[in-house]
Amino acid sequence: MTDSLRIIFAGTPEFAAEHLKALLGTQHQVIAVYTQPDRPSGRGQKLMPSAAKQVALQHEIPVYQPQTLRDSDAQAELATLDADLMVVVAYGLILPQVVLDTPRLGCINSHASLLPRWRGAAPIQRAIEAGDAESGVTVMQMEAGLDTGPMLLKVHTAINPDDTGGSLHDRLASLGPNAVIEAVNGLAAGTLIGEVQDDSLATYAHKLNKEQARIDWTRPADELQRLIRAFNPTPICHSTLNEAPIKILGAECCEGKGAPGTILDATKQGLTVACGTGALLLTRVQLPGGKALNFADLYNSRREQFGLGVVLV
Repeated sequence: MTDSLRIIFAGTPEFAAEHLKALLGTQHQVIAVYTQPDRPSGRGQKLMPSAAKQVALQHEIPVYQPQTLRDSDAQAELATLDADLMVVVAYGLILPQVVLDTPRLGCINSHASLLPRWRGAAPIQRAIEAGDAESGVTVMQMEAGLDTGPMLLKVHTAINPDDTGGSLHDRLASLGPNAVIEAVNGLAAGTLIGEVQDDSLATYAHKLNKEQARIDWTRPADELQRLIRAFNPTPICHSTLNEAPIKILGAECCEGKGAPGTILDATKQGLTVACGTGALLLTRVQLPGGKALNFADLYNSRREQFGLGVVLV
């Protein structure tokens, strides 16, 4: 059995919480959890703890929520914890060099891509959008650059033709924790050696926003189909139909030709819309005030809204 390490865990969303749960099942001691400050959520805008904080509280682990780690007092507080290692997963705050150097074995990060491809904020969605054949999790030793540190361990998974941002996220969230535990054990045993990244192969995964999710119907159908999958469940691709917003959660490439955005056909199988090249069969959509539905359910009740020749913009 490897030595037991004193670990600080730093993470915020559900992806991070799954890693924290896994670490709590090992011989290692999680001595503190760092997470983002509570944020307003829901209709009442009530302050809500992060997923990682909720796990920490359930296990009576001390929680720290500094606004920044660039503050000298926050850095001194972290140093008093006397940690062997800091495990960082989707934390959301920059770790300055003084923090990276504080734990005896430094800081490691679980990143949801096969580095050096897709450094940055949205690697899962960008991999699907780009048509990558595979994704995975890279556990790396952290340094000051964005996702630039030596790679300690990788796990791979194929990106399936029907994968969405949500389904790939969930699969990586199940792969990442075991990879982190293997890396932690390797560091504890002194058997893990990092591989330097080839910066010339690096790509950057920009943050997602709603404007990027607006469908540009002049683009090829296959590009738009990947975008729709990538941006499901958030921020969700959208367009405008009859001057009202329409969200698009599922689509398939199909045969068809016409002015981009024009409705070519409407059946229970879906709504066929012309693209710059080819066409898309929209199979799952959401109209204002309603919930997401398979198009067949909408077609039965709102057929008149989907007339041939109507243009989505």
